Amino acid sequence: MRELLDLLDLEPIEQNIYRGRNRDIGTGRVFGGQVLSQALVAARRTVDDDDPPREAHSLHAYFILAGDLKAPIVYFVDTLRDGGSFTTRRVTAIQHGRAIFNLSASFHRAEEGIEHQAEAPEAPDPETLTPELDRIRARAHLIPEEVRGVLTQDRPLDFRPVDPPDLLNPEPASPLRRAWVKTTGPLPDDPLIHQATLAYASDYGLLATVLQPHGLTVRDPRLQVASLDHALWFHRPFRMDEWLLYEVDSPVAAGARGFARGRVFTRDGVLVASSAQEGLTRVRDR
Repeated sequence: MRELLDLLDLEPIEQNIYRGRNRDIGTGRVFGGQVLSQALVAARRTVDDDDPPREAHSLHAYFILAGDLKAPIVYFVDTLRDGGSFTTRRVTAIQHGRAIFNLSASFHRAEEGIEHQAEAPEAPDPETLTPELDRIRARAHLIPEEVRGVLTQDRPLDFRPVDPPDLLNPEPASPLRRAWVKTTGPLPDDPLIHQATLAYASDYGLLATVLQPHGLTVRDPRLQVASLDHALWFHRPFRMDEWLLYEVDSPVAAGARGFARGRVFTRDGVLVASSAQEGLTRVRDR
C-alpha cells in the first residue's frame, strides 16, 4: 500500500509538470494502470478546488510506447478549458524525450440529475474466495525463477477472482471475468486517491479476458500483447478500501486486436464506474 501511495504522490518540478516513479509488476515494462493513474493525478492537481469540487468523470488514453521501468516518467499537463461546470485537461507522459502515453480527462462539478443503472451480476461474497496472490504463491515453484520474485511480491490490491483461470495451463473459456477487489489497507478520504487507485486497478484482466476463449494468457510466448487505448468513466463516488466487484467481458477480437469492457459495482450493487480497452493480440508463431 505504501508503494502505491508513493506512486501517486507525484513530484512537482515546474508549473503543470510532474514526475513519477515506477513499480515493476513482472511485465518487463511500466504497467499501463500505473501511467493512467499518475496521469489522472497530474491532471487533477491543475484543477481549482471549487465548492462543490470538480472530480474526474471520464478519462480517455492512448498507450504510445512501452514505458522504461528504469527511467522516471514526466507528465506535462495542458489546461485546455475551465468552464462553468466542466474542466478539461490533456496530459502527455514523456520518457527519454519521447511521448509514451497521452490522456484526455474531464472533470465535472457535482450536481443532481436523473438516475438509472444496470443490475449488478451475481457473485459469491469475497470472504469465501481465495486471493489471487495466494493462488500464485501456492504454485510459485512452477514459475520461472527470473520472474518468480516479482510475481509473488506483496501487492497493494487484493484481487479475488470468482472463476479463476489456470494461469499455467489455461483452457478455453468464455470471455467473461468477475473479481472482487480492494486495497490491502485503508486509504485517505481524498476522492482523487480512490479514483486514481481504481484507474490503476482497471487495467487488470482486460486483455486477459480477450484471450480466454483461445486458451491463451498474456505471458504466452507466441503472443505479442499490449494495451493500445483505455477509457474509464466514474459515475458515482466510491471507496477503493471497500470491496468492489469488477466484471469484464470481451465481445469481439479481430484484426490482431481485442476489445474488452468492464463494470465496477459496490457490494450493495451500485454501479460506480465503467471501463473499456482495445489491445494488440498478435500471434507471432502459430
